[in-house]
Amino acid sequence: MGDALKGKRGLIMGVANDRSIAWGIARAMHEAGAELAFTYQGEAFGKRLEPLAQSIGSDFMVDVDVTDDASLDTAFAQLAARWPTIDFLVHAIAFSDKSELTGRFLNTTRANFKNSLDISAYSFIEVARRAHPLMRDNGGTLMTLTYQGSNRVVPNYNVMGVAKAALESITRYLANDLGPDGIRVNAISPGPMKTLAGAAIGGARKTFKYSEANTPLRANATLEAVGGTAVYLASEAGACTSGEIIRVDGGYHVLGMPQPESM
Repeated sequence: MGDALKGKRGLIMGVANDRSIAWGIARAMHEAGAELAFTYQGEAFGKRLEPLAQSIGSDFMVDVDVTDDASLDTAFAQLAARWPTIDFLVHAIAFSDKSELTGRFLNTTRANFKNSLDISAYSFIEVARRAHPLMRDNGGTLMTLTYQGSNRVVPNYNVMGVAKAALESITRYLANDLGPDGIRVNAISPGPMKTLAGAAIGGARKTFKYSEANTPLRANATLEAVGGTAVYLASEAGACTSGEIIRVDGGYHVLGMPQPESM
């Protein structure tokens, strides 16, 4: 990616470990010349994140709970004190009760529905509202992560499919709201990946193998591919891309049926 992001600064939210999609994005952005800050939630994730952040020269980490307005206010106040402006923000935050990511969607509880939508979708609005003042003068890019379970039924994905559908709609509405200020808003939709979040979905291994065998490219997304897409969106090359759901799934989304050898 060369120096596509040289001189740019941004916040990465949601790195869980070195196999997480957010980390693949962070690494690619660092290699493209960006300076990065990170958020995490809770001491355990902070301990995992610290050596990763240090490995790419970042010393800015802040604990934040996206369901708590005061926590968000504090985190963005700290960010603004460090950097008066930022150029991009990556929202890679999602959560649902693991026990409800298997079996029938019909059994989704009201409490988990509300919590899943709050953390996985609504939080992007709260984050955008606070990032907006840091981008208003010079423009910038907001991006989030989604999955094809938003518009197609994926076994066991359940309430997360509904949350991702909401997140994609939020992406379009934010793109329209923030466009006049030069702020682009997009979502990246990778296929199944071997991540901590992905492992929580019932039947994850079967889904990964099935998609790998049936995509037109006969391959699932890699951290490098997703990271490269994020670099494009945050760079000048993505200057006219906003409101998009960009699929990085080996072409799986174009299929109407499995490949002949899988039938």
